[in-house]
Amino acid sequence: MNKNRLSALPQIEVLVQNNIIEKYIQPLSRPLVTETARSVINKLRISILNDGIHVPPLDEIVNLLEHELSILEKNRLQRVINGTGVIVHTNMGRSPILHDVWREVESINCGYSSLELNLDTGKRGKRKGLIPKLLSTLLKCEDALVVNNNAAAVLLILETFARNKEVIVSRGEQVQIGGGFRIPEILEQSGARLVEVGTTNITKAEDYVRALSEDTAIILSVHRSNFAIRGFTSSPTLAELSDIKPEGVVLCVDQGSGVMDEDLPGETSVRTHLSDGADLVCFSGDKVFGGPQAGIIAGKREFIEKLEHHPLMRVFRPGKTVYSLLESILVKKMNGEQTAVTEKLGRTVEYMREIGETIIAGINPEDISIVESTYTTGGGTAPDESFPALSIRLNLKEQPHCILKRLRDAHPPIIGTISNDMVHLNLATINDTDTGHVRAELRKILEK
Repeated sequence: MNKNRLSALPQIEVLVQNNIIEKYIQPLSRPLVTETARSVINKLRISILNDGIHVPPLDEIVNLLEHELSILEKNRLQRVINGTGVIVHTNMGRSPILHDVWREVESINCGYSSLELNLDTGKRGKRKGLIPKLLSTLLKCEDALVVNNNAAAVLLILETFARNKEVIVSRGEQVQIGGGFRIPEILEQSGARLVEVGTTNITKAEDYVRALSEDTAIILSVHRSNFAIRGFTSSPTLAELSDIKPEGVVLCVDQGSGVMDEDLPGETSVRTHLSDGADLVCFSGDKVFGGPQAGIIAGKREFIEKLEHHPLMRVFRPGKTVYSLLESILVKKMNGEQTAVTEKLGRTVEYMREIGETIIAGINPEDISIVESTYTTGGGTAPDESFPALSIRLNLKEQPHCILKRLRDAHPPIIGTISNDMVHLNLATINDTDTGHVRAELRKILEK
């Protein structure tokens, strides 16, 4: 009897051609929509055979399929509006890239490029472009190279100089950053041996001196990403470490945050580390620098050249998109232009208020108001620092997590936070070009 009911299930192609389902073909592709429809029908078929349920009406089956497709569509990478007050937000792609930069490199990425072509000789060139010269000029160092992220930069340095040798790291700097990247584990992966010195809060220069041996390859100083140690603390300066470092030992700084020459509270810039005696400094291109995901290593030419010739360099090297974006951003930065990150870091409270008043104009102030708040740099940068900001606060009877869900269902989604049981949209990270969309979505919520 149950098997006879199966004939009432709609054909896959009938579902795919349904007006409600057909709209998902463009964002998801016809094969994926078809495969999802087949999966929904198979589940119904099993329930009919095993549980004896009746075949649902066509509109219910369409609703089931649409629900599955909507979940898939949300998994597709898409633009979101950041109302969290975290400027370099790892979950949202870290640094935004300015439209001017993206347009400038469009033709390079949409056509052929001189990525590994020497235009002077017409022969094969090196995949570096102008980036080493630009970085050397900006940071006042001898040379630089680019890999695909900062974790790769750290691993490449350890593999090149410290395999089967010792690396000295302070106990207070054996960090774990987001995604489970742990300094002790990356050392183990590289074949290096970790030598711990000092304590969590106190490490002295003489601790490093006592740990030095014939097997010491690197003294590694690590950026304390996402946390700060306060109170009774002490650690040697990089200049002190440079003074005690024997010849042949590499003094390396995992600076991480991408603060190149900016004056950002709680951060030491790459340029300062280099001038204080670091042999190599590595950092992220997609944090404060405001570029694409990349790991940048700057320092002395003799060490950079060894890194370039390591077999892993071919594994870690980025492609034309990263190189072209980095070049464009570096030139603009050196000409005094802002990046998307530095623009947001430089926003005034008055500017935020203008954006906020545009959004809430004409809306009942008992429902929505502008309140004082703070923003943070994010991305592990200046973890102990916050700065004055303003937020839009929604004072509604609806549960705040339900409001956040409705904001995330917008196109594009709007991402907010909950504070004191109310939804907040931080104006430090909302672009002025998105005010109309945010206003429209908030009005929809109020109308319901």
